[in-house]
Amino acid sequence: MTNSHSPTHASRPKAASEDACLDQQIQHLLVAVEHEIRSAPAGMNELSLIKALQKPPWELLGDVVFSEPEKLYPVHFLLFHVLYRLRDQLSEASESLKISPLNIRIEAETVVSGEGVPNSVDTLRHFYLDLSQYRLPEEAIRQMMNHFWAGTPGQAPAQSETREAAEALGFKTIPTDFPTVKKRFRRAVMHAHPDRGGRTETIQQLNQAFAVLKAHFRHSL
Repeated sequence: MTNSHSPTHASRPKAASEDACLDQQIQHLLVAVEHEIRSAPAGMNELSLIKALQKPPWELLGDVVFSEPEKLYPVHFLLFHVLYRLRDQLSEASESLKISPLNIRIEAETVVSGEGVPNSVDTLRHFYLDLSQYRLPEEAIRQMMNHFWAGTPGQAPAQSETREAAEALGFKTIPTDFPTVKKRFRRAVMHAHPDRGGRTETIQQLNQAFAVLKAHFRHSL
């Protein structure tokens, strides 16, 4: 006969309680995220949205350690889970939600252009809507970080996302070669370093832009 106080039985109520808390947080985030995005018609990047959700009246996200991938990942995943759920809801009202770490915004629904890659988008949606991906081992998270911000390994970023990444690094147009990107990235990170009065969040945003451009040139070869 199994002991009712064994770790297996004890873990079940705890897991159920954690799932209930997570579901409640997601419901609150759905409301807060839609409000914040509608308040920024031109769109906002992921880091700005995270910071908005940390502040009153929401206070739905705690402190985020942007320099530690294993601590940043759960926040990123949860936010994108909410964004993909919100996108599904908005489509019923003939609105579309653009989801990118560099620019998140609500638009009137239009015919899909040839810019995106539908199968890749579906792959991302499937990944972020699968809550089992929320709790990953630390090693798995670290392996993902090389292509974390630019989507799945086999996916080329959309042209609009590549342009936004180039602008984030100070380019007026998409650069023609990757060495130019690396040189600009190193210079930007040097100026944004906390030792020079910069912020870790700024460096993370530069990392996002660099990852998108790196994926762009990898698929251009």
